[in-house]
Amino acid sequence: MTRRILVTGASSGIGAATARALAGPGVAMVLHARRSEDALRAVALEVQAKGARPHLVLADLAEPEAPGGLVEGAAGRLGGLDVVVSNAGFADRTPAAALEDAALARSLNTVLWGFHRLARAAGPHLRAGVQPRLVAVSSFVAHLYRHDAHNFPATAAAKAGVEALLRAFAMEWAPHVTVNAVAPGYTQKDPGAHAAFTEAQRQAVASRVPMGRLGTPAEMAAAIRFLCSEEAGYITGQVLHVNGGLVL
Repeated sequence: MTRRILVTGASSGIGAATARALAGPGVAMVLHARRSEDALRAVALEVQAKGARPHLVLADLAEPEAPGGLVEGAAGRLGGLDVVVSNAGFADRTPAAALEDAALARSLNTVLWGFHRLARAAGPHLRAGVQPRLVAVSSFVAHLYRHDAHNFPATAAAKAGVEALLRAFAMEWAPHVTVNAVAPGYTQKDPGAHAAFTEAQRQAVASRVPMGRLGTPAEMAAAIRFLCSEEAGYITGQVLHVNGGLVL
């Protein structure tokens, strides 16, 4: 039996690592990115080498019709859906008082509304799926507010909304579909990607994490893979923090 999987934001970072973690023989995947087609093709080659059958889709999930279209297209290509991983998003460090309406709307449309529209469209397909799982990628920034930390007001608002919605979906869809999230802590960028911190800033951040380092995309993907597994069938409505012991 084929495991049918949709991963959004799969061209780099946690999304790409998740695609690799879930790939294997008997897996068919739709991998999504907003516009990074070359990077997405590289990820597709990696998952194909592991035995999975990838399909690629480019779409801007901030557009109202895009999430639903992505889900329906994925279900059509794969013959249904068993797993949806909602990872697409971006970080915005603009201070709250300086955050203009358009910038806040962009975060909310991509992350919060994107998740809701994706989940709403995926619901009927997941309910008809096998061991169906919906996993969202949240963030520690929705929980951590300190003077010595980096604050992301727009991102935090969007991710906090995702966590509220996933709990509602989990309650409404139980016992048929599990709905959970992973909330990564400070996480390394892919090699060659634009670094969010200078080396000095990275060391300062790492010093505040009890594990003494930043996490890796693969470590976040391992938690997502577990929540997508058969063994996680009694876990729903939860947010799993993978942050090296960061005190929230």
